[in-house]
Amino acid sequence: MITAGEGKYKVWLKREELGRDLIFTLGGGEKSHVGSVVVKYPDKEAEVLKLANHYDHIVLEPIAEAASKKYGRKVVALGGVHVENASKEEIDLLVANCKELLKCI
Repeated sequence: MITAGEGKYKVWLKREELGRDLIFTLGGGEKSHVGSVVVKYPDKEAEVLKLANHYDHIVLEPIAEAASKKYGRKVVALGGVHVENASKEEIDLLVANCKELLKCI
């Protein structure tokens, strides 16, 4: 597992293999949850399932795309990050921390 950020803005990413496929689970903030699921095949558009009132696909899609490109495999990225009543600045910090995780893929 890799992490970025501190305190309630800390996010984490865990990688697992399921046969030849890869699963990346993202969590963090005050409450991890499943807000979106992204499936990415090499050389195909990502398929995105966004649960109502969740925007986690914004950070999950780049994770799925980067991993699929690097490993040439089908990748599922799922999860979510939540901070209660987050301001725009707090959301921006969480997104920036999620982007830091991309460097480790």
